[in-house]
Amino acid sequence: MPHATINGIALYHEVSGKADGPDLLLSNSLASNLHMWDPQMEAFNRHFRVIRYDSRGHGRSDAPAGAYTIETLTADAVGLLDHLGIARAHFCGLSKGGMVGQRLASLHPERVDRLVLCDTAAYMGPADLWSGRIQMAEQGGMAAIVDATIERWFTKPFRDNDPRAVGKIRDMILNTPVAGFVGCCRAIQSMDQRESIRAITAPTLIVVGADDPSTTPEKGREIQERIAHSKLTILPQAAHLANIEQAALFDAAVIEFLEG
Repeated sequence: MPHATINGIALYHEVSGKADGPDLLLSNSLASNLHMWDPQMEAFNRHFRVIRYDSRGHGRSDAPAGAYTIETLTADAVGLLDHLGIARAHFCGLSKGGMVGQRLASLHPERVDRLVLCDTAAYMGPADLWSGRIQMAEQGGMAAIVDATIERWFTKPFRDNDPRAVGKIRDMILNTPVAGFVGCCRAIQSMDQRESIRAITAPTLIVVGADDPSTTPEKGREIQERIAHSKLTILPQAAHLANIEQAALFDAAVIEFLEG
């Protein structure tokens, strides 16, 4: 099985696509796993050598107890690149994955070629919001948060019209270890990158669903204002998982940017 021991945990990852193509590292959202990128794989594999991994606390990676930090999650991404012998790569992350991308590009600019930040934020307060979600998960398991999460992640028309895609994500949420969910919630709760991202020099694309109620277009604009020469693309009729609701538009925007 493709596990690597990174920072004391087993990190699950998969490599696919063009063997001689540019390296592209994909990082998943909170409460999902690497399969949230399945809609992108046919297109991305034609253009890139794609590395997907299950973030600490998610999927088939280890889920140690305790609070994580964005810096810890970033160190996992760096460790995986080191394990694979990749000095520099494109990075694309959504939500929590985009938070990792921001820290990676500000702390380790030499490791990032081009940066894609999807449906994400530099700051996600207030802290009480995360305390409430943590309490619900600890008391009721992931089933206690799944319905509200699905409503935030997909627009109602998409939920009605593509129950199979929604069901796949629902299963990812339900199968996320509570310890991993809580650990990553703590990382987001304590994160504030509003000033540090000003140091990012990598060419950056910010992609956000027009109907994302969590990491709103305004959150995307906040990032764009702080990263010099960055570009913001807003996808219509999409909520938080814009890569799934508007897969074709998402793929086209990302590929055009990374190959630009």
